[in-house]
Amino acid sequence: MIEKTGRILVVEDDLDIRSILSQLLAFEGYQVEEAADGAEALAMLRKDGPPALILLDLMMPIMDGWQLRAELQRDPALSSVPVVIVSADVRAEQEASRLCAAGLLKKPLQIEPLLELVHRICGAPAR
Repeated sequence: MIEKTGRILVVEDDLDIRSILSQLLAFEGYQVEEAADGAEALAMLRKDGPPALILLDLMMPIMDGWQLRAELQRDPALSSVPVVIVSADVRAEQEASRLCAAGLLKKPLQIEPLLELVHRICGAPAR
């Protein structure tokens, strides 16, 4: 059972997008961790345990979002972590359900839908 906490993992290879997402969520009161690709994210998750939410880009080097999601689904300790796909990939909409995503946010991101989805999944952050 995943606890509703304020810890969110942002998995995004674009440093600018990753930084903006992290700063926005931290400003909202969430604890944010960052990974630049799926391999880095997987190592962090296996070391630190499951977060309340993963915001996952699909198009990344080393290990892309599809590969990371497949790894998460195979790992009993991580399979129930809600994953929101954050992507400009045209396939994202049709792939979101196959990836068992908790939501889909298309790039360029809009702040209000992002925060609504995060609040719905994680609850209000502890301040």
